[in-house]
Amino acid sequence: MVDFTTLQTTLLTDLSSELPAALRLQRLVVGVRDAFACSAVVLLRLDGDSLRPQAATGLVHEVLGRSFTMGKHPRLAQIMASREPVQFAADCDLPDPYDGLLQDSPDAPLPVHDCLGMSLFLDGRLWGAVTLDALEPDHFDAQTLTSLRACALYIESVLRVCRLEHDLRSLRLSRPEGVAGESDAPSSILGSSPVLRQLLDELGVVADSELPVLLQGETGVGKELFARWLHRHSPRADKPLVYVNCAALPETLAESELFGHAKGAFSGAVQDRPGRFETANGGTLFLDEIGELPLSIQAKLLRALQNGEIQRLGTDEPRHVDVRVIAATNRKLWEEVRAGRFRADLYHRLSVYPVHIPPLRERGRDILVLAGHFLELNRARLGLRCLRLSPDAEKALLTYGWPGNVRELEHVISRAALKVLSQAESRTELLSIEAPWLGLDGNEVAAKAAETLAPVRDLGPLQSAVDRFQRQHIEEALQQNQGKWAAAARTLQMDPSNLRKLARRLGMV
Repeated sequence: MVDFTTLQTTLLTDLSSELPAALRLQRLVVGVRDAFACSAVVLLRLDGDSLRPQAATGLVHEVLGRSFTMGKHPRLAQIMASREPVQFAADCDLPDPYDGLLQDSPDAPLPVHDCLGMSLFLDGRLWGAVTLDALEPDHFDAQTLTSLRACALYIESVLRVCRLEHDLRSLRLSRPEGVAGESDAPSSILGSSPVLRQLLDELGVVADSELPVLLQGETGVGKELFARWLHRHSPRADKPLVYVNCAALPETLAESELFGHAKGAFSGAVQDRPGRFETANGGTLFLDEIGELPLSIQAKLLRALQNGEIQRLGTDEPRHVDVRVIAATNRKLWEEVRAGRFRADLYHRLSVYPVHIPPLRERGRDILVLAGHFLELNRARLGLRCLRLSPDAEKALLTYGWPGNVRELEHVISRAALKVLSQAESRTELLSIEAPWLGLDGNEVAAKAAETLAPVRDLGPLQSAVDRFQRQHIEEALQQNQGKWAAAARTLQMDPSNLRKLARRLGMV
């Protein structure tokens, strides 16, 4: 007998609170698991021909980063094809998508023994599905199917509340875009950590504007992915997004690549050619590694940003373009300005809205969600039945510093998958990646050894250290306030004239 009393109480209590969609859905699946006394519950949203977990309980955390293609998972396909609950016998020979992913198997991954699911609809449209799994054979009976049919009404009600809350937020932001869990075009940025949610909320506001955006962050944090997110959530989403890697532009060809050239402009220019600005007309131009752009081109780029005007190499005729620019760099551009390697006026034009992309180490359990995504990619690529992380491997991922960020995580998972496969007897095994196969301990040991062997540093006079700290602090305040001294003084809680005096003493002005 299924008892919905606790689930009803939880849902009614949640209705009085404004909760993030991810938390509301997580509380829902926990309530469903308790009501049915089963091992795992997963809520999946339809995304093209795949199902993506939105909330899960009883499964390893990285499952939230996976997607399940229905063509490769016949059980999920059967659930989605029916409007009634679908139950699979314990001896069903159809592969279970969650085999080896149950949390209740710390020593060795175990296959699921009993499962059922039901498709979910929102306003008459197929939204996704809910699945229930148990380790005990014949845990679910005919009465359970009837109870799941009734439970589907609760689940669809919560989905409707999530959508209404999203609509209210969109009205407050004057932005009719969707969010994960309610949109037909979900974000490809995985994770639900507070720092990531705050960042996406901030980007959601600026996406609707025409302001240039400067994405700043360490190498490997995924600045291009966030640039694509900005474009996709902007009014220019149906126009082109053109990518330019400024670090790969030779100085001799940079002007032609960006602004185009006329026939005969230089040796080899056999025909007129539009540049990247014209290609992006009406859309977005993403200038990656903007700090690498040659100084000789920066003045012409500034003109394009200020006036929307470009000039093809070899012509005198200006052309007008309507382009929104998103730039990205892992450098501290204000320091590049001070060193004379970057134009101050271009810096101020690009950094109208600077955005800091947090490093992976600050995103908590998002690391496991991203690991799940890479695990699923490697599982499918290598033709494996199951590929998961052991508990020790999860701990190793969460405690590692990730100097290479998401890009390093992707490479670590790919290498570990190949190591596991090389030692497996069969691709149909339930395979777990153990912590040593990640190769992270060696990196940490090497780093600590380097610290131990580092020569003792000559500290020098205390006043010199104080001066260095003050200089760095003032530079960071100026960078945060786009070089405005008055605003920097407010940030530092100083009188502007005193700040100027201190900067002169430190040799900054």
